[in-house]
Amino acid sequence: MLKQELTLKQQQKLSPAQIQVIKMIELPITELEQRITQEIQDNITLEEGHEQTEDETFNDDNLYDDNYDKSENENENDDFNIDEYITDDDIPDYAVRTHNTSPDDQQEDIPFSAGTTFYEHLLSELNLLPLNDKQKQIGTFIIGNIDDNGYLQRTIESLVDDMQFHINLQTTEEEVEEVLRQIQTLEPVGVGARNLRECLLLQLKAKTPTPAINNAIYLLNNFFDDITQRHYDHIRQRTQLSTDDIQDAIKEIAHTNPKPGAAWGANIYENNKNIIIPDFIIENDNGTIVVSLNNSQIPELRINKDYNDKLIAYQQNQNKATDKEKEAIRYIKQKIDSARWFIDAIQQRNQTLLNTMKAIVRFQHDFFIEGDESYLKPMILKDIADITGYDISTISRVSNSKYAYTEFGTFPLKFFFSESMTNEAGDEVSTRQIKKVLSELINAEDKRHPINDDQIAILMKAQGFQIARRTIAKYREQLGIPVARLRKTI
Repeated sequence: MLKQELTLKQQQKLSPAQIQVIKMIELPITELEQRITQEIQDNITLEEGHEQTEDETFNDDNLYDDNYDKSENENENDDFNIDEYITDDDIPDYAVRTHNTSPDDQQEDIPFSAGTTFYEHLLSELNLLPLNDKQKQIGTFIIGNIDDNGYLQRTIESLVDDMQFHINLQTTEEEVEEVLRQIQTLEPVGVGARNLRECLLLQLKAKTPTPAINNAIYLLNNFFDDITQRHYDHIRQRTQLSTDDIQDAIKEIAHTNPKPGAAWGANIYENNKNIIIPDFIIENDNGTIVVSLNNSQIPELRINKDYNDKLIAYQQNQNKATDKEKEAIRYIKQKIDSARWFIDAIQQRNQTLLNTMKAIVRFQHDFFIEGDESYLKPMILKDIADITGYDISTISRVSNSKYAYTEFGTFPLKFFFSESMTNEAGDEVSTRQIKKVLSELINAEDKRHPINDDQIAILMKAQGFQIARRTIAKYREQLGIPVARLRKTI
């Protein structure tokens, strides 16, 4: 039997502008760059530049008068802008550039061997140094801790401890420092540096001294923070250097390679394709965690002033406009509205990402101070949604395909989220911490008699984790650790 009823139903429908914001939030930094480039090409009223003021608005047309007065001195330092790859203290993954040379620089190619890895290349150079057997052992261990960018991200103290634990080598911090100084003479120049400042100084000191290079070394040693923040007026006030001297020195710094190991290999393009570009920069400023967006390569956008002027003229003389002029104006207005939506969407994206990352940092504060995974608390999407007031789906979009650079490495945002279980003491423990304990137990086992999952479950219980054998097996597989019989060695 057919029955007809009249019902009222409330349904929420997203506006085009809201949909645009949602799509922007999903984009990681690299895709956002591409999206902006495409939008600039497609929309004649959108261009790069500082956001313009809205001193003059129109009655009901929602049009903007983007007056922009660009002073002559505004870009006086653009010729020696190095903030594309310099941060306050260290080198993030997004910073690598393989074209940090000027046309008149002499090209000195490193003779890479086909099929030779960066690690093998450094070892081959190490063997040419006048070192004794103990020093070569130390050097080999140091090189094993140098990352793909050429940086040594470990402290000397931790290296001394690890050598005693892993290779039963008794050494001192002084001995390790001496060998590290020898490694820092290897090619590519800058390898073995512990931070960006040291990396750039190693490269500059390896060059033939000139007044510009000497000034560059002086500035890096004494005004590194001012350089990274482009406080050139402060440098001029604090030194006897002229504007030209500072400019020449900064150019020398800009011609160095901030990631000496990143260009290793015959196909630099292929290597750089795999570089992770973080969306966030997390810095520790004397115990205060500072969160910022990695927008150094994202241009500011504005509405083209010429097209706004045309709209102003039309508003003032619309009664005299021809049909053809009215049609052109409608087209321009449509494009300006689209550009404004696009600019607003990026601004909302940035604010949403920043608020979300700040909430994550607040929740996982101890980790960002210590860098130890055991400090990570159990955290799910709802936790951050409750803090920010955003919907869980929004937090999910933010955390998907996004990365954060920290002093301890670059991490996907999903790394900071984990489920939890309750230990025998009644405390909530992150599954990541459980996996770490499991991994440590397996690493410490006698490889001639590896422990099986049942034995691991017993050992875990002794540490307060009541976990079933099948759960142990699941975590072990997620960690990529094979079963006991496959871990056995003679």
